[in-house]
This record gives sequence, C-alpha cells and structure tokens, in this order.
Amino acid sequence: MRILLTGANGYIGMRLLPILVEAGHDVTCIVRDSIRFQPLYDLQRKIKVIEYDFLKPSQAAQVFAVTHFDVAFYLIHSLKDTFVSLEELERKSAENFVQVAKTTGVKKLIYLGGISNQSGLSTHLNARKIVKDVLIESGIKYTIFEAGIIVGSGSASFEIIRDLVEKMPFLAGPRWLLSKCQPIAIRNVINYLHAAVLNEATNNRTFEIGGPDVLTYKDMMLQFAEVRGYKRRIFILPFLTPRISSYWLYIITSTNFTIARQLVESLKNDVICHDNSVRDIIPQELFSYKESIQLAFQMIKQNMVVSSWKDASISALNHLDINEYIEVPFMGCYRDKRWVEIEENQVQEISDRFFGIGGVNGWFYANYLWRIRGLIDKLFGGVGLRRGRKSDVDLKPGDALDFWRVILADRKNHRLLLFAEMKLPGEAWLEFSIVHYHNRYLYKQTATFRPRGIAGRNYWYAMLPFHFFIFRNMMKRITKTT
Repeated sequence: MRILLTGANGYIGMRLLPILVEAGHDVTCIVRDSIRFQPLYDLQRKIKVIEYDFLKPSQAAQVFAVTHFDVAFYLIHSLKDTFVSLEELERKSAENFVQVAKTTGVKKLIYLGGISNQSGLSTHLNARKIVKDVLIESGIKYTIFEAGIIVGSGSASFEIIRDLVEKMPFLAGPRWLLSKCQPIAIRNVINYLHAAVLNEATNNRTFEIGGPDVLTYKDMMLQFAEVRGYKRRIFILPFLTPRISSYWLYIITSTNFTIARQLVESLKNDVICHDNSVRDIIPQELFSYKESIQLAFQMIKQNMVVSSWKDASISALNHLDINEYIEVPFMGCYRDKRWVEIEENQVQEISDRFFGIGGVNGWFYANYLWRIRGLIDKLFGGVGLRRGRKSDVDLKPGDALDFWRVILADRKNHRLLLFAEMKLPGEAWLEFSIVHYHNRYLYKQTATFRPRGIAGRNYWYAMLPFHFFIFRNMMKRITKTT
C-alpha cells in the first residue's frame, strides 16, 4: 500500500511511521523542514521524504506530478501558530491537503482530531472540526478519529500534567480542573490509525476514541501523582479566568503561552465519547489511565513497533533489528551528552573497550568515586557495586553490571545501553555507541536522568560538578584522546 504521511515529524507521526514501514507499506513522508526530520537510520533507508508546506502550497503540481498514493494520513495541527488565525490556518492547510490528495489519486484519507460532540467549542476544538468538515466534503473516502487527552511521554497535555504534578506539592487550580475527559493511551491511538488503513468497515466513518476511564483533570493529576509515588493536594479557585489560567500554566510548566492559552480554552469543554462503535470495528485492549502512565514511564521507550505488534498478537518480528527500535526517553529528562570523532581503524578497539566496562575493569576514571557511590547506595539499601559482571569479555541484555542493568548489548552496531539500579530520585541510563555518519565515525556517550519530583531535579544539579569531570575524562580514556 502506498501511503502519504503528513506530520511525520510530529508526536503521532513519529510513532506511526515505523508501524507502517514494518507492515510493508511504501511510505512517503511530507515535512516542512527535512533538516528537522531525523527518524532512526533503519527507517531512513525505507522511506521517501518530500519537503512541502501546506500553508505555502506553491508548485504543488510540480512537486507531486509523478507521485501516486492509496492512503493519506492528515496529522498536521497548527497548535504552535498564532492564536487569532488558528481556524483560518487549519482550513487553508486542510484544503491544500485535499488538493494534493486529489492530484496524487489518493483513495482514502485518515485524520486524527479532537472530540467535538458538544456545542460552544473552543477555538482549538472548532479548528479541528473545520478540518474534519473539509475532509468529509472532499469526495474522497475518509476515516476520522477524534480523541481527547492522549497519554504518552512527549505529548503536550501529558507533559503539562507531569510538570504540574512533579513541581507542585500543593496546587491551587482553576475551575477547568473539574472538566471531564476520557484519556487514551498513545498505543491504542496508534493501533486505531494503523488498523484503519486496510479496514473497509471504517470508510466514511467518524469515530470517537477514548480509554476505559472518564476522569476530571483533577482526578488525572491525582492518579498521576499516585502512580509516581507523590502526595499532592489540589484546590479549586473558581475566580481564576482563562487568561490568568494561561499565565498560570505558562509560568509553572515548560509550555509556551500560545499553547497554554489554546489548551486552557479547550479544557472548558468535556471531551467524552458518546459513541463507542469503534471498539466493535477495531477491537483491542484499552489501557486504563494508570496503565497508560506506567507505559509512558517504562525503563526504555520503544518506538511503538514491538509493543504495538505484540498488542495485536502478531509475531512476525524476527526480521527486526531491535537496536533500531530501542531509545532512551528524551522528554522531561536531563542529559550529559558527549561525542568525539574517531578514525575508522579505532572503531573495534574502542567498542571492545567500553564493552569491558565495570567489574574488575572499573569505570575508566575516578574509580574511587564510583566505589564511594556504591557504598552510599549500599547504606541506603541499594545493590552497590559488589555485583560486578558475569564475564570480563561478554555482556548480554539482562546482565547485572555493578549497580547497572544491561538493556542492550549490540556488538554488531557498537552500542551498549545500561539502566541504573542504584537508589536514585528518578531513573538513569548510560549509553555508549559508535555511529557512522557521512563518512565520519563518532564515539557518542550519553548519560540521561529522568527526575522524580523536586528531589530528582535537586539531585541532578548537585551532581553536575562530578558529572563534568567524570564523564568528560571517561570519554577521553575510552577513546584515548587528550
């Protein structure tokens, strides 16, 4: 199946793309800026990329003159554009998308929007409804999914809730915290989108999709706190206006004011499914809100491929290079990232060196500090450094390595990924790899820390001076550079 994927570098698109590729579809991605589009290397070799802006549709006929598609996904949202012109921007973009779809012979359109089954919609939700209407009126077969809050690490709403819960032990919020929502796990959303490609029963239908729980936003924040092990108190202040609430979100969280304002206006609407017919047409296990949060905070964030196919009870994954689909979480994390260019004839030697790390071989720099950290960990009931390693020369996924656990040990691709099992106010990863990039070989070393609340953030900043010397000199000794 020839598929056109718009918004490929967005939150949904990046998770849907590998699913489509591994299903054997011929995928062409449309992005505004190809420089910012950086899928995993294994995917880059299997897809085509077109740089095109649906808000600036000049020369569409030339760009798509000899291109034809069977299915087109519309995953473009103008959330970051100016608030005043949001509806106009969405309409213009959708109309130009329809024109491209007709030019390229598309037989089916698939769109993910927001639940719009109420009157008095916010500007944000009304803009999504305008897109829906444009696609329905196109004359092309369509499948439209409408969702409320999508739960997954990296989504705007999820990260805002996370910011609020982790930073604020006591929270005084506006009335919209009592609005109701039906949150849905990102895995369930991706499964719905993918299943619609070949399912003719979804043609010319609009489906509302949500998880099994109907919650207020206050409930969602309290359950988030419960899953993460926090105690939080939330109070409602009815006099907070939408504008004040927008500033409140902007100041407390990492979002910008435009997004904060659009989201706050949208939150005045309850977003609950009135029609659950999609569950009969595309049956799947729906994750509860708490389960969705737990999935978002897995030790390793997979690029949705393995997990989604597993959920669908399909076991045709033997051909996958699992190295391509395992990545460390990025959103909400602190990183110490270092790299240095090396010579081709050094690759194997350096790879062997970092695959020999830990145990009797030590950690290349300041081993006494690592021993002190192990002793502290032991005093607080942790595993300490005494576990060592099973073999001086070999590592396998699942092996203990001092106070780390081996997540990935891929000698073929020169990549070693460790997860910390010492006592920490958060989760930590340490990754070593060698990559071949544009005729250059780079040694990359990344320490990632995902803090748990305020204590986790304070811990990271307190450790920065030690990280600077330890990780810098570790890299130098592994690569033997000066």
